Amino acid sequence: MKLYHKILIGLVLGFIAGLILGEKAAYLKPIGDIFIRCLRLIVVPLILATLVTGVSSAGDIRKVGRLGIRTVVYFIVTTTFAVIIGLIVANVINPGTGISLGEVAKISKPDPVTPAQMIVNMFPINPMESLANGSVLQIIVFSILFGAALSLAGDKGTPVANFFKSLSEVMFRLSDIVIKFAPYGVFALIAWTSGKFGLDILLPMGKIIFAVFIGCLIHIIVTYSIAVGLVAKVNPTDFLKKVIEPAMVGFSTCSAAAAFPFSMRAQKQLGVSERVSGFTLPLALTINMDGTALYQAVGAVFVANAFGVELTLAQQATIVLTAVLASIGTASIPGGGLIMLTLVLESVGLPLEGIAIVAGIDRILDMFRTTTNIFGDNSSGLVVSALEGDLDRKMTATPLSEIEKENIAI
Repeated sequence: MKLYHKILIGLVLGFIAGLILGEKAAYLKPIGDIFIRCLRLIVVPLILATLVTGVSSAGDIRKVGRLGIRTVVYFIVTTTFAVIIGLIVANVINPGTGISLGEVAKISKPDPVTPAQMIVNMFPINPMESLANGSVLQIIVFSILFGAALSLAGDKGTPVANFFKSLSEVMFRLSDIVIKFAPYGVFALIAWTSGKFGLDILLPMGKIIFAVFIGCLIHIIVTYSIAVGLVAKVNPTDFLKKVIEPAMVGFSTCSAAAAFPFSMRAQKQLGVSERVSGFTLPLALTINMDGTALYQAVGAVFVANAFGVELTLAQQATIVLTAVLASIGTASIPGGGLIMLTLVLESVGLPLEGIAIVAGIDRILDMFRTTTNIFGDNSSGLVVSALEGDLDRKMTATPLSEIEKENIAI
């Protein structure tokens, strides 16, 4: 049985177990927490090793610059489409109509952060502190600079470059060990989620859940399929099949970081070169938030519906611009998700109290957002690798069953 089959079984059984056990499903949560911790312990050294190796092996620094520009442009374009899709779906469904607000929790306004400060926050003062705190964007900046310096050092930097190559290989092997426990971790986390929320809580908020789900589904099937099919010249079905594994892990854990080792595995199965995947995936982990941006659009319309506010076309255009910029700009800021939604609501004059309305089901919505982000992360590697001309199309066209049958080391 393939791993993603086992994960899917864990998802279904976990959901059923949670409905049966109810609040007692919380006893299973420590199993899922341990699984997430094991995945997270891999992420930081894996990002550091793969990104340093990718940049240092590029040879020409201009190639790294070109790779970065193509990656960021792809992120901005897909995020823009995500916000537009979110607005269209929300305007059709009107998820906030008929919602009884009752008493809403008071939301304190976070301290504003200027664009200049956002950029400054990307650069670490102490790289060891950034590694210890798991500040991914700061680790990425340090890794790019360090990898570029290694490349410029030439032969004298070879021993250090070889160390990072060895470290990345070791971390891949460690991730293989942890990945084998995915079905059990997924089962425990989904059981806890369904046991905590249950159908009684979910049904009243069904319209916004449905709107976010439909928006994310359209974005995955339409936007990414067009990008993969037209730009990368890859069968979208093959892409979706090979990314389903990290997507299911992201769905159950609500963490793109936890799914990072699975995404690296999927990139190998898709034929993406290590040079590209080692650059695009760490970057995507922090600034590619299509699902989150889409949710901001739906959330803004939801709050407008709930408070009886009619959004004009100009206001909705403002939402698009704000959500796209905020999805990148808040990446390095603690509590970035709250600040992002705050920025979007403030940009069109909606009350911040609206944040509290969906807070109770944020975990459910986060499952859809994270899943979308992971599909976007993997599509970026595939598209950029194709543009760079180093996509292994033989590997891309090989069915997943054949890859596992030949036991290709990943």
